[in-house]
Amino acid sequence: MPKLSQYEIEREANIARNRALLEELELKQAVAGLGIPLPNPKAAIQTKAKPVQPKKRVKKEASEEAAPRRQSSRLKRAAIDPNESPAKRQKREAELEEQRAKEAEERLEAEERARIANRPRVHDLDLPILVGEDPEEVSSLSTTLQSLTQTAYSRRVGDPEAFAFDSDKKHEAAVAELRERLQSLKVVSRAKVTQDRVYSAAYHPEVTKDLIFFGDKHGQLGIWDARAPPDEEADEDGEAVANVDGEGGKYWRLQVHWPATSKSSISSVKFDPINAHKVYTSSYDGSIRSLSFTTGISHQIYSTGDDTIITSIDLPPSGNEMWISDGLGGVTHLDLREDGFKTRWYGLSGTKVGCVSVNPTRPHFLVTASNDRSLKIWDSRKLQGIAISLSDAAPGAAGLEFSTETVSNFLETGAGKACLRAEWRHDNAVSSAYWDPRGRSIVSTSYDNKLRLWDITSDKFGSSAPFPSSRPFSFVNHNCQTGRWVTVLKAQWSPNPDVYPHFTIGNMNHSLDIFSCKGDLVARLADKDKITAVQAVTCSHPSIVERAASGNASGRCVLWSKPSAD
Repeated sequence: MPKLSQYEIEREANIARNRALLEELELKQAVAGLGIPLPNPKAAIQTKAKPVQPKKRVKKEASEEAAPRRQSSRLKRAAIDPNESPAKRQKREAELEEQRAKEAEERLEAEERARIANRPRVHDLDLPILVGEDPEEVSSLSTTLQSLTQTAYSRRVGDPEAFAFDSDKKHEAAVAELRERLQSLKVVSRAKVTQDRVYSAAYHPEVTKDLIFFGDKHGQLGIWDARAPPDEEADEDGEAVANVDGEGGKYWRLQVHWPATSKSSISSVKFDPINAHKVYTSSYDGSIRSLSFTTGISHQIYSTGDDTIITSIDLPPSGNEMWISDGLGGVTHLDLREDGFKTRWYGLSGTKVGCVSVNPTRPHFLVTASNDRSLKIWDSRKLQGIAISLSDAAPGAAGLEFSTETVSNFLETGAGKACLRAEWRHDNAVSSAYWDPRGRSIVSTSYDNKLRLWDITSDKFGSSAPFPSSRPFSFVNHNCQTGRWVTVLKAQWSPNPDVYPHFTIGNMNHSLDIFSCKGDLVARLADKDKITAVQAVTCSHPSIVERAASGNASGRCVLWSKPSAD
């Protein structure tokens, strides 16, 4: 017999005491009822402690059988009414089949509508489609756009020899005068013009209004009349009260590029240089559309036909041509006068060309900025001299395509030596490069956190030889590490040819910086109480010096001006 533990000994003793107590009270039946065994010394001696037994497992099959099995509605109804006649059952089943077919058809139609809604819109679009069905919004926008067609606003270009002073003192005096005019600019109006991040902007030349056009990440074009009187709303008594939501001016949102996703980001906004009665927008979806202020119709003028993104567009002052840069490393020449808009695509880089700019005074000179860290100046007259072969025809398109290899081979020939006039390497990818209104200075932005400035004299343009290799005459340290959530910073020249050349660029410290064409800091505009985000996208009024605008990643835009300005 195994030795009992102390616990078992005490337990047996307690049982024995309880049993003796109950027997003394003559309660044997109670003892039996409590399940306490009667004394049996023999059994106590022979009994061994049993190990703990596991619980008996209930068969899963039994529990599953207990639950009701799933049945179709038809079987349930048939089970409910077992006496249903064959004719009635046949009729009911036919009705069910008809209902299923109808539901399937509705589902397919909904899926098709969703597919159509997500396709790019290549047809003409009018204001009710672009803005929405609100008659008041459509009417007010139409009136505003129509008012712009009463005056011709041709783009003004500068003189290449303007402000080419022969002494540093004259430059310093011009910068001082400019600083006096610009450093006092304040925030005079703010509004959330677009729903998503601002990608591009352009300031309309109208002088009686401040009309700024902003393109956002999801293909929306915001038109902001920044100084328009705010809309009035009715109070509880029906009295008209001013809108107190803090929004300045009046704005309209037009869904120009569709679908409203990041694939439709508006990369550039440009006005027709002949009269500014039309605005061009380019998109990452590979399309370019023009919105006529006269008709209120948005018309697609070009499409890459594939997933190639368009990074920028530019037009010469004549307005007859357009140059387009793309993510494949090429630029496209589009003649707007030709039927079918015939194109020529030139592969100028092995990586994305993020920017193309047309020289305003010598339109056959282009500057390109690409991810291969280079800034290049091209003579487009020479590009058009590339011999055409059968392999250059774009399949199914009314245009020609000259591959990067074809262009490279052409540059090695005698005729192609004068095509690439200059090339300057940066330490990192070049995000933008633009000509100033004189067609003389170039400013570039790069991910190496430097702004670079060049000044090219007229005699260099007059020669067919490549420009002398030289470093930029000015470097400006500027943080260009915008990251994922802020639009890439690009320095934008003021288009005003009557004032000393200067450009604007956003600052990661939430200010708007203004520099001269020599790299002098003219003004650093900031307002910590009203601005708490990076003013990544900037633009300036074409003729009023003391006007600038900027936009941030939330779609909120700011007008900078003198507080006393009308």
